Amino acid sequence: MILLIQYTIIFASVLLLVALGGCFSEHSGVINIGLEGIMVFGALGGALVMSSMPDGSAGFLVVVLSILASVLVGMLYSMLLGVAAIHFKADQTLIGTAMNLLGTAGATVIVKALNTSVNPDNPSSTLQYIGARKSFLIAQGTEFNWFMPLALVILLLAWFVLYKTRFGLRLQSCGEHPQAAASVGISVYKMRYSGVLISGALGGLGGLVYITAGVSEWKFENGVAGFGFLALAVMIFGGWKPFRIALAALLFGFFRALSNVYTGFDLLKQLNLPSTVYNMLPYIISLIVLIIFSKNSAAPKAEGIPYDPGSR
Repeated sequence: MILLIQYTIIFASVLLLVALGGCFSEHSGVINIGLEGIMVFGALGGALVMSSMPDGSAGFLVVVLSILASVLVGMLYSMLLGVAAIHFKADQTLIGTAMNLLGTAGATVIVKALNTSVNPDNPSSTLQYIGARKSFLIAQGTEFNWFMPLALVILLLAWFVLYKTRFGLRLQSCGEHPQAAASVGISVYKMRYSGVLISGALGGLGGLVYITAGVSEWKFENGVAGFGFLALAVMIFGGWKPFRIALAALLFGFFRALSNVYTGFDLLKQLNLPSTVYNMLPYIISLIVLIIFSKNSAAPKAEGIPYDPGSR
């Protein structure tokens, strides 16, 4: 039971961070389908820092540098969406899909290229960070790590920024009626770039949280197992509202955690269900959620619509 709680909170933290990132982007009016690719590149940035840190490095330094790397790489990668969707007014769904495909493939190529210098005959797509990962654990022997309280802080900060600051209200106005926002002097382009960059930062951080959940190495050919898409379902289920997103993240995190620890429950073992059934649960639930809630969507009205200053 304790292990189930630990993994539920870990996976919920990942989904919460990434879904909040998508929430900021969509409140600005840009649909970020590319969260999966952003997670992969954010994870790559953090993993490269962790794997390159010398043994005996200060734990605080490892944590801070890894987080900064994942955030910065995630923001940089998200600019592909920003430039294409905001500046060139390209189709946001197609851009996001391309980013997801490029994310896993690009990260794999980069890691294999780096590993070629170590093993030219058989370069792998795996990065190890055995010693560095221990720096993230709050207590040795458990899976509780510093990302959990960080995710809670970011949740509270996201709610405050969206609903209690001028920036957040302006951001939301650009996702609801950008022409009206522009008429009172708000720069729609700046707000939308801000939303995309925030989604890149949180998506990249979510990728780092994911690859450090219970493992000390990551094979980048595996990507992030569809967690970017799960985060989108969490965001929709949560109605684009931070606290409801947090509750949805806990629900999805619970079902994802079951696939890791179901063997520890006698009742579940007696069902004799294949492990693949538990692995599929979060994705099946996401489909059900999208079917039920897509009809009564509370999405920002102007999301996915390129901003045209000349239209009214």
